[in-house]
Amino acid sequence: MAQLSDDCFAFGGKLLPLEDALARLRDVFSPVAQTEHAKLDLATGRILADDLVASIDVPAHDNSAVDGYAFRHADLDSARSTRLELVGRAAAGHPHVGTPAPGTAVRIFTGAPMPAGFDSVLMQEDATVEDRYVIVPPGLKPGANRRFAGEDCKRGAVAIAAGSRLRAQEIGLAAAFGLTELVVRRRLRVAVLSTGDEIAEPGTKLASGQVYDSNRRTLAALLTGLGAEVTDLGILEDKPEAIRLHLAAAADGHDAIVTSGGVSEGEEDHIREGVATLGRLHWWRVAIKPGRPVSVGQIGATAFIGLPGNPAATMTTFFMVARPLLLQIAGAAPRPHVRFRVRAGFTQKKKTGRVEYVRVRLEAGSDGPVARRFPREGAGLLSSMVWSDGLAELPLDLERLEEGTWVDYLPFAEMT
Repeated sequence: MAQLSDDCFAFGGKLLPLEDALARLRDVFSPVAQTEHAKLDLATGRILADDLVASIDVPAHDNSAVDGYAFRHADLDSARSTRLELVGRAAAGHPHVGTPAPGTAVRIFTGAPMPAGFDSVLMQEDATVEDRYVIVPPGLKPGANRRFAGEDCKRGAVAIAAGSRLRAQEIGLAAAFGLTELVVRRRLRVAVLSTGDEIAEPGTKLASGQVYDSNRRTLAALLTGLGAEVTDLGILEDKPEAIRLHLAAAADGHDAIVTSGGVSEGEEDHIREGVATLGRLHWWRVAIKPGRPVSVGQIGATAFIGLPGNPAATMTTFFMVARPLLLQIAGAAPRPHVRFRVRAGFTQKKKTGRVEYVRVRLEAGSDGPVARRFPREGAGLLSSMVWSDGLAELPLDLERLEEGTWVDYLPFAEMT
């Protein structure tokens, strides 16, 4: 009698390693070519189309890093305190006018341009002021507390590389050059749909055997976070012809289609067949858990990403497969997932030949952060993703993770 399997990831056939799967797609899908101008206050999350070259020095002039007193370092006595006459004042936006004479000092404030010929600043906490003179103690280094013009960005240098996904800091740097808008690639247009007669729309009454569709809302939120324009195509019936018609319609006018469910090997799983009929499948069945039956193909020039139906597997495969591919199509520069080494707060056995992603939460340990595993297994537990703040990555060749050993941790905050 054949032995029955209790592992839903143990079907026959060789699984494709995740890195190989993604590598196969790098030359298949081209970034969107169209660009547009985006106002700075609306550019967060967009993909910069061309290198942003600094048009001016930032800062535009040498300036003081502290509140204090500016002077020429050459005027100081290296062996004893130096008495310098105060001849003026410089504040941010109100520079000292003219060139001070040798042996003098100017009261200066943070950000104020350095007076002509001056090169050093004494912090006010270290100064002694007597009437119209400042006493500078010995030992101050040349150029102390002075910031140079172009210290942040030199004119003509690439300040932000093409393909950068714009964050608050890139927006701020663009503003520092006096810009009010940036040239970005147009937003991705992504269609999202769910499949399965057991799926019901939230707000309706559940029939016997049905569950509410959480995946579509989850995916739409993740895609919106990537800056995509999302079209919600609802829930498709498990009927091959209807699925083919909807996929063909979705491919028209969208850069990508993202589905959940219907990509496994069941008799009611018709999505893969529909894509293969209309276009082609590049691969399916990847060596990861959860999420083995993830698939990628295309209908015309439109990418198809078929994610598994179990909610935790849907999110995991979105992070590991859909997100990097969609960013590639959006024109973003390649960037590996951010991983941190932390101590494992659990023990786990696994099969070799696949990467496993364990839902974890970081807690403080005696020698640094510790990754605690969600207490229950199951790719259908969306509550496990709510409880967790990231994924622990167990590599291909690992058979057993021991508590207290090091493990790679991928925070959700770096993947949304």
